[in-house]
Amino acid sequence: MKKIVTIGGGTGSFTLLSGLKNYNVDLTAIVSMADDGGSTGRLRDELGVLPPGDVRQCLVALSDSSEKLRELMNYRFPAQGGSALDGENNGLGGHNFGNLLLSALEKINGSFTEGIKEAARILNIKGMVVPVSEQEMNLAIKLRNDKVIIGEQYLDHNKDIRKYGVDRVFLRPKIKANPLALEKIKKADVVILGPGDHYGSIIPNLLVQGVAKAICNSRALVVYNCNLTNKKGQTEGFDVDKYAQEMNKYLGRDRIDFVVFPMNRPSKKLIVKYEKKEGKNSIVKFTKNTGIKRSYRVVLANITNRKEIKKNKNDLIANTRSFIRHDSKKLAKTMMLLSERKEYRRMIKEIV
Repeated sequence: MKKIVTIGGGTGSFTLLSGLKNYNVDLTAIVSMADDGGSTGRLRDELGVLPPGDVRQCLVALSDSSEKLRELMNYRFPAQGGSALDGENNGLGGHNFGNLLLSALEKINGSFTEGIKEAARILNIKGMVVPVSEQEMNLAIKLRNDKVIIGEQYLDHNKDIRKYGVDRVFLRPKIKANPLALEKIKKADVVILGPGDHYGSIIPNLLVQGVAKAICNSRALVVYNCNLTNKKGQTEGFDVDKYAQEMNKYLGRDRIDFVVFPMNRPSKKLIVKYEKKEGKNSIVKFTKNTGIKRSYRVVLANITNRKEIKKNKNDLIANTRSFIRHDSKKLAKTMMLLSERKEYRRMIKEIV
């Protein structure tokens, strides 16, 4: 059975895992612990727990339990006013039931990893969800004006970031990887990076001590799912090659084998709506012949979900979540075709 490891967090991992769980593979989701916004951020501050939000999404994606139980895990209590940043919201308003459950399980079991194992049994998941680290993880964002901002939540909530732009991100302080995460990477046949928020969900995993080295030393096929859209001040002006080069930079060397990117664009309606928020030309582009010497091969596939993703009105950070996403089933199928590329090479639309 093929061993597949996904690395990321948030809705990107949810989308990918929802599709991959339908295949006969040994599946492990390694998840960022940098999230500190919304319900997750409040639980970190109030209870001193590790961030449950991204883990919850992965657990729900891999669950084979009833639809009602998955719905319960994603249930968000009605917001009572205020925002995720101003501290005015109180009580259960804006909290997610699954986040509360995971935090309680961490307290009961004495560790976040043990809490996740218990939740995995309750949800009857296919595969395993592993936090990239069990240490407190804080993302530092260095801007091009040399200012440093601490907190992943500020990537989408800071005027200086949109004005000056991100120079790089790092962890403060440095933290060590979960040994189980390193073991899974070492034994993997395929390691999949993304999709997901570039600086918020994917790269934080690579900053944890030992993770990038483990990927580089692995014999696995390394696949990077490139983002569909850019964010002002963060990835403004990025194209497919710039994303891939950034990913290799944080890995420490040219390690990516394949970059997957959609050949089908979002609907014109969604493009107009997104550009109104993030600026013109904020939909990522790929140019076939640029003169760039690529250390990776680009896979063009029909993987964009052309329908708008509806948002939960009780989600206090709903406006930060992308409404343009990959198609879960088609993305997973592309990953499987790549893992068996010798047998199914002709089924992929184009590799350049």
